[in-house]
Amino acid sequence: MKVLVVGRGGREHAICKKLAESPLVKGLYCAPGNAGISQDAELVAIDEMDFDGLTSFALKQGIDLTVVGPENPLSEGIVDHFQEQGLKVYGPNKAAAILEGSKSFSKMMMEKYQIPTARYQAFESYEDAKAYIEEQGAPIVLKADGLAAGKGVTVAMTMEEALSSLEDMMLDKKFGEASSKVVVEEFLEGEEYSLMAFVNGENVYPMEAAQDHKRAFDGDEGPNTGGMGAYSPIPHISQEVIDQSVREILQPIAKGMCEEGRPFTGIIFAGLMLTKAGPKTIEFNARFGDPETQVVLPRLKTDLAQVLLDVLKGEDPQLEWKDESILGVVLAAKGYPETYEKGHAINGLDQAEQTSVLHAGTYLNEEQILCANGGRVLLINGKGDSIQEAQAAAYDQMKAVDTEHFFYRKDIGSRAIARAFSSNA
Repeated sequence: MKVLVVGRGGREHAICKKLAESPLVKGLYCAPGNAGISQDAELVAIDEMDFDGLTSFALKQGIDLTVVGPENPLSEGIVDHFQEQGLKVYGPNKAAAILEGSKSFSKMMMEKYQIPTARYQAFESYEDAKAYIEEQGAPIVLKADGLAAGKGVTVAMTMEEALSSLEDMMLDKKFGEASSKVVVEEFLEGEEYSLMAFVNGENVYPMEAAQDHKRAFDGDEGPNTGGMGAYSPIPHISQEVIDQSVREILQPIAKGMCEEGRPFTGIIFAGLMLTKAGPKTIEFNARFGDPETQVVLPRLKTDLAQVLLDVLKGEDPQLEWKDESILGVVLAAKGYPETYEKGHAINGLDQAEQTSVLHAGTYLNEEQILCANGGRVLLINGKGDSIQEAQAAAYDQMKAVDTEHFFYRKDIGSRAIARAFSSNA
């Protein structure tokens, strides 16, 4: 097969690495890709939102399967565009991608199909939202209704923070049109985890769970980011909880989308919280998670290309997983997720195991020096028989990287390790 991956981040690098292992894949392309992806796939200089350019390339090259990574092209209908040209593509169509594209639609689905989640209200009026927040009190959660690159969520611990965030979203248009409508939610307490699944209609094939670290700084301090690191599996979340999450959350949302006339084919990513009352849904995404994909896909034993083909045919892909722990640490540009500089050279990476490095925002300059081209620059994975071993392996590689213009969290996975120690004591 010839396969095209659409996207340019760490998630797409992880997808390309896994597809490159497949004996079924004879030609692998990525549009537009990044410097690291060029080691695993042939880069194609076409933007992920240039649907005509991408379909023309796929037709000309005889691409057998296209895999779409990011949420923006999915929400804008890239899958419909490919299907209209008779091209095989893995991802939800525009009607189904609304599951991520609109937080209020997603919450309505949870309410209608009795999927456990936080209480909420959606607002298009700043004054109404402000009155509701003042009535509910803090802590409280505010979400931009539309796509905001993983940054449109504020977990406000004080009223001052909640009202300031509301002002940013609705009055100052911090996220543009994405925050012209805002969802205000009850604050959930518990252990957060991510569960992705390959989906075709009502058929749901769950992956291994992962835990992401959203806050920018150590100790879960600082603003929400797109994710500063992740690990899989999660030793302190039982298989019973995962099975319950599939049964009560993933399967009902897949079935509900069919009943709404929006059948979903692709990846459903559930951001979940294990509360005292059991698993509850924080959000649904309509694609592979980032950085969760970077720690989950390396654990997949089954041929990813075969998995995608099987799911598209409505067949059980018979997923098998490696019995190992993987922990990934993100290197980000100083200032991320707010204002940051691009173009700084990334030094010291030659000390890392290159198969463990997944590039997100990188490019090669005219002198062929690797430089940063985004807020999240790359992720380094560590592997081991436990999260503790995987953490040590990841940070051992990360310590050689020059951080004059970059930073990373020093505590990815530490809470899980502490919990494992306390439960064994």
